Amino acid sequence: MKPVSIGILGLGTVGSGTARVLKLNADEIARRAGRKIKVSHAAVRTLGGESKVGTEHTHITDNALAVVNSTEVDIVVELIGGESPAHELVMQAIENGKHVVTANKALIARYGNEIFAAAQAKGVVVAFEAAVAGGIPIIKAIREGLSANQINWIAGIINGTGNFILTEMRDKGRDFSDVLKEAQQLGYAEADPTFDVEGIDAAHKLCILSSIAFGIPLQFEKVYTEGISKISQQDVMYASRLGYRIKHLGFTRSTAKGIEMRVHPTLIPEKCLIANVDGVMNAVLVQADMLGQSLYYGAGAGSDPTASAVVADIIDVTRSLTTDLDNRVPHLAFQPDQINDTPILPMNDVKTSYYLRLKVEDKPGVMAEISEIMGNKKISIEAILQTEPVVGDSSANIIMLTQRVFELQMDQAISEIIKLKSVSGNIQRIRVENLQEY
Repeated sequence: MKPVSIGILGLGTVGSGTARVLKLNADEIARRAGRKIKVSHAAVRTLGGESKVGTEHTHITDNALAVVNSTEVDIVVELIGGESPAHELVMQAIENGKHVVTANKALIARYGNEIFAAAQAKGVVVAFEAAVAGGIPIIKAIREGLSANQINWIAGIINGTGNFILTEMRDKGRDFSDVLKEAQQLGYAEADPTFDVEGIDAAHKLCILSSIAFGIPLQFEKVYTEGISKISQQDVMYASRLGYRIKHLGFTRSTAKGIEMRVHPTLIPEKCLIANVDGVMNAVLVQADMLGQSLYYGAGAGSDPTASAVVADIIDVTRSLTTDLDNRVPHLAFQPDQINDTPILPMNDVKTSYYLRLKVEDKPGVMAEISEIMGNKKISIEAILQTEPVVGDSSANIIMLTQRVFELQMDQAISEIIKLKSVSGNIQRIRVENLQEY
């Protein structure tokens, strides 16, 4: 049988890793796919020095559109990242009747609805396993392995950079800014780390997970997103004293009123397995009605782990080349005519527990004032931790854990508490999830 020809757009970390895996495991891949797979074309930003394992017999060009338009290419593998020109190239590949594999979470989160509609019309497949959690096969697990289940909720540590920073802050007592600099030196964070530390990268991935879990359109703009740059060493320490760890969590849940989609720092009980996922590793916890909880753990980035997911998609697409269009696995897990426009809940309607840290005057009656406000807003306090004032400082820290309340209730309480003369500075608020069945 004629080999399947691959055209790779981008021979960077993931692109070169993909070519390498296709060569080193060529025999095993052919056994699984039913035919050989070869990299016939590749596009790079700048020609020169692009000789890499797996591309020795590849036509390499600096014209990505030429690869997309080549009649010799069966599958276009988009690994250049970002929204443009990736979006235009993928749409052209689909227009040309070519299947597409991508690791581009921003592309899928922003333009996935359009891309999948075009692919459906043209009868081609767009595969994107590597777009979420690197080498962890979480898309396949939810879309296929759990297809007999209703998904209740998903909680994920899906950005390795943020997880590395929070792990270092906890284990070594370091400050956020100090660890961020090291993450940049190690290549975990970009020169501009905004996408990682402010939650945008995780929000792209959570948007995709939510869509395949609940059969809703991709709606990145509706993901509530909050970063970790305001997490202090104090918060990490107090969380630990209370039996929690702080993680930058992506969380999506189906409720009677709609779907929650949110990314923010979260206190998780340290006894939970996902709370013990450290360093740059990723993990996704899925609660399903029939299976219960299942945890998917592994490398969320890197050349070989991500290439592993890309090549798995290439194999799946190769297998589907002779499959009837109506018998393929749907892009977003549900048949296209079964995608529901279920409302996305605004944060005011989301219910969680909270960690609050306040700086107050060390004098009688302060806690009574705060408790009165909390009681008026029907917010129950579950635990209180008060620190002794430092010598020469008349203020103390009060740390509170609350029971589950609506975000709107907490917003209203904080707005009143911060007006008290006995309270100074900002009030630190971090959401708490126990990750049990609701």
